[in-house]
Amino acid sequence: MRSIHLDRVTKSFRGEMVVEKLSLTIPGGKFFALLGPSGSGKTTLLRLIGGFEKVDSGHIYVGSQDITDLPINKRSVNTVFQSYALFPHLNVFDNVAYGLRVKGVSAPDVKHKVLQVLAKVHLEKYAYKSIEQLSGGQQQRVALARAVVNEPKVLLLDEPLGALDRNLKDQMLVELVDLQYELKTTFVYVTHDQTEALAVADQMAIMNDDGEIEQVGTPKEVYEFPATSFVAQFVGKTNLFKGILCEQPGAQALEVAGLGSFLVTIDATKCSTESGKAVLLSIRPEKIEINKDEQVGFDNHVIGRVDGMIYHGRATEYLVDVAGHRINVFEQNEEHFARDLISESDTVHLYWQKENAVVLER
Repeated sequence: MRSIHLDRVTKSFRGEMVVEKLSLTIPGGKFFALLGPSGSGKTTLLRLIGGFEKVDSGHIYVGSQDITDLPINKRSVNTVFQSYALFPHLNVFDNVAYGLRVKGVSAPDVKHKVLQVLAKVHLEKYAYKSIEQLSGGQQQRVALARAVVNEPKVLLLDEPLGALDRNLKDQMLVELVDLQYELKTTFVYVTHDQTEALAVADQMAIMNDDGEIEQVGTPKEVYEFPATSFVAQFVGKTNLFKGILCEQPGAQALEVAGLGSFLVTIDATKCSTESGKAVLLSIRPEKIEINKDEQVGFDNHVIGRVDGMIYHGRATEYLVDVAGHRINVFEQNEEHFARDLISESDTVHLYWQKENAVVLER
């Protein structure tokens, strides 16, 4: 269970900076996700760790070993690519066995190791099938088996499920989590899909368009308590409002132009509590209650008009206009469909508690 540490790593291509003096620690034996938009540098980081690209400056460590200048075959790091990169002329067994044979492992040990790892990915019955006879999900499992059969200390996964449909992707996510838990190998999973990252990761790092790390934390920390407006908007949906901090008797509040004053809870370690400071307020759509009737017991309340409704199956998204501000609200669809009573153009009441709104530095 080896941790990975990147120390002030810099990489540019043809004079264009991709990552600059980036430092990051990935804990050993964990499922770690690198999440960011296309072009943020996350795949470049993966290729630097794997040895497919050389750093311009800085160092990369696996455990206490500096692997910055080690060739790929000396790193004990394996990579699974989105394209799978399987040998079409070899069957499943021979694809998985290839790396072991290159290392000179004896035939009996090769057979034992290959069949053992194929059992882990539920492909033992397909050992002697042609690659072309397998589905996309089965080919992905072969690629995983080939990567883990060499018992790497670190497994890098570069958008490995990008070519799969939604249902198959969901199934593979569960299998990846189970595999990592069983192997206890450090997994580094690169994706631009925040749903995937939230589903699989023990910890995650969010990269912005400039190749900088915006936040590192557990999926719950990142989603519930985003550190920046970029994280709040990139990981899930949110409602963002510009406001000015103000004081009310015995409480902290935020004045939003056109909407009024709202009670808030501020983490002083992450945001200044100075009165008069310009900040942002982030409220997740599912944290807002919607009702046609006025309710009591909530810290904050606004009245608006339903401009649109989007049915998502398990939930309905309401687009509500409040004094010119568009507010998104998600509500789970209940069995009795009580919310069918809400229609477009209806006047509705929106409520939220102060602890469900996150104050961010501008």
